[in-house]
Amino acid sequence: MTETPQQHPHRLTLTDVEAIARTAHATQTDKAGRPYTEHLRAVAEGVRTRGGDDDQIAAAWLHDAVEDDALSEQWLEAAPLSRRTKAVVRALTKHPGEPPEAYAQRILTTPGALLVKEADLAHNADPSRLAALDEPTRKRLTEKYARMRALLGLVDE
Repeated sequence: MTETPQQHPHRLTLTDVEAIARTAHATQTDKAGRPYTEHLRAVAEGVRTRGGDDDQIAAAWLHDAVEDDALSEQWLEAAPLSRRTKAVVRALTKHPGEPPEAYAQRILTTPGALLVKEADLAHNADPSRLAALDEPTRKRLTEKYARMRALLGLVDE
């Protein structure tokens, strides 16, 4: 009998996913020079506090892994993760030269992705994080995040 992905007995736990993400991003820093894993933890916690489920929390830990070349698309394909987690990670992975409208549309049409992106944007736009950046970068990113929130139909908090 062939096993379906939903019955996979060796699916990664959230602890496993967190450890993989922390290892994959271990040498990366954010624009302010902070360890990138702090962002991943904040997004995962943001998903949890917004009522996200385990699939979405796992996707939060991995949301930048393929885009940042921390993990490969081949790794994601083969990983013992739910189809939904993989779909959300793929939806949140920006493609080079992709228009923001196309990126937003993919997020909106992928079940579970909007909540993860909302948590990502909330942490990216956190005033205490932005305060560590120079004025031109802070202004550019603030506008970028506001535009994406608008494209996704997220009301200002």
